[in-house]
Amino acid sequence: MPSKYAFLIEKYDHFYRYPEQYRMKPFKIFGNLYFVGNADVGSYLIDTGDGLILIDTTYPTTRALLVQSIWEAGFNPGEIKYILHTHGHFDHFGGTQLIVSLSGAKTFLGAPDAEMFRQRPEMALISDTRYTYLELFTPDVELKDGDIISLGKTSIRATATPGHTMGVMTYIFDVADGKEIHTAGLYGGIGVNTLCRDFIDNYGNMNYRNFYLDSLEKVRGEKVDILLGNHTEQNSTKKKYEEMRDNPAEKNPFIQPHEWNDFLDFATELFNRMLRDEEAGTDQI
Repeated sequence: MPSKYAFLIEKYDHFYRYPEQYRMKPFKIFGNLYFVGNADVGSYLIDTGDGLILIDTTYPTTRALLVQSIWEAGFNPGEIKYILHTHGHFDHFGGTQLIVSLSGAKTFLGAPDAEMFRQRPEMALISDTRYTYLELFTPDVELKDGDIISLGKTSIRATATPGHTMGVMTYIFDVADGKEIHTAGLYGGIGVNTLCRDFIDNYGNMNYRNFYLDSLEKVRGEKVDILLGNHTEQNSTKKKYEEMRDNPAEKNPFIQPHEWNDFLDFATELFNRMLRDEEAGTDQI
């Protein structure tokens, strides 16, 4: 790991050792959509009127926090029927087996990442979990581009957006509060940590780079009102929550139609900056 990333190692080591310090209270984002994640990883609960859909289950070390957040949001974890995953890394499926044991929920994962679990399980990065044990799961449904997941009054469109992993899925769906309807979008993974030279040297996945920018452009035309992040810094989750909590009469800060494309621009620059650093030789020790 490059020395300039040493602070990240320290940060995540602290997170793994003391996950309770990263707890966030659950809250309603809008209508039937709730945040139940933690200060680092997003997890989202959708009340479909005919059972619950959960998107991502965070780290294995934070699965108890996830269950508590679901209860505090006013829901029974046993009523979760579907668990969708944005991609096949441990920080997004760490609580899946626990939730399945409580609910019998059906699990969904992009087909390429399901294949990765079978053929290249080390690329799920479970060796990075530390301080806890985690096994891979076998998804009930292997998602393909354009699949629609429907339950109750909710239909979620899964769009394949490979890059961070080959099985990244972006989820787009409507949420409603009475007659007011907005479209939420969750891009399944923009991290370039799996595209940097050190990672490629370890895992031989140079082809991942070929898909990253095309995937961003693929969803640029989507009309998304509510940007969700599978990591909380991607959409300033904590800041928006505090604004909404402290100013309940003001406009909902999560409803920002321009933010989707701004986010895609940010991800594009993130990737290009990585390439510039690599060319300049500043990505290595």
